[in-house]
Amino acid sequence: MTVSAEHSTDLRRLIESRLAGSLPGGDPALALTAGMSPEQSAAIRNNLPREFARAAVLIALVDRPEGLTVLLTQRASHLTNHGGQISFPGGRIEPADAGPLAAALRETREEIGLDPAKVTLAGYLHDHLVITGFLVTPVVGFVARDFDLRLDRKEVEEAFEVPLAFVLDKTNHRARERTFAGVTFQAYDIPYGERNIWGATAGMLVSLGRLLEVA
Repeated sequence: MTVSAEHSTDLRRLIESRLAGSLPGGDPALALTAGMSPEQSAAIRNNLPREFARAAVLIALVDRPEGLTVLLTQRASHLTNHGGQISFPGGRIEPADAGPLAAALRETREEIGLDPAKVTLAGYLHDHLVITGFLVTPVVGFVARDFDLRLDRKEVEEAFEVPLAFVLDKTNHRARERTFAGVTFQAYDIPYGERNIWGATAGMLVSLGRLLEVA
């Protein structure tokens, strides 16, 4: 899907339209991973822990004059899990959280200092199964451009923006085969300059692009 920055308003309207009425998931039996068929996803689930750790991330879309961007973070390199990886802000859903939206906003504020009042909910993507045993609910929101960030350097080395049009463009997706528990599936890399967006983050962006392609 090729999207130009000049059509940012139309893209925002399309996202709002496709996500209208969407609800957060929570059922592992319905979770998918970009590049996998439902059958492959089921096979992967059968080889993961019975109890999944629930998490939520914020796909934060910033409405810049030159077009929508997506706000990403680079995790601190010393972290045990996914150190140095590019990711969306977010984390585990805690018992005190009202749901995935509350968890995503809380974690985002803790990690990068983004004020939840700057975020307007657009909706939710389908739950994303991560082979490390996480069931992740992607929360999509639009962010007012006049925000300030305060990074928690214990968790995040850097926060940066990438044009949404770029990451949705399929010509920028690099597919590669991965095998887990005897199941071979497509994974994706999205190189951007000197960075490489991969893993679950790339998969969720691919899922968003596919949703916007559906007639």
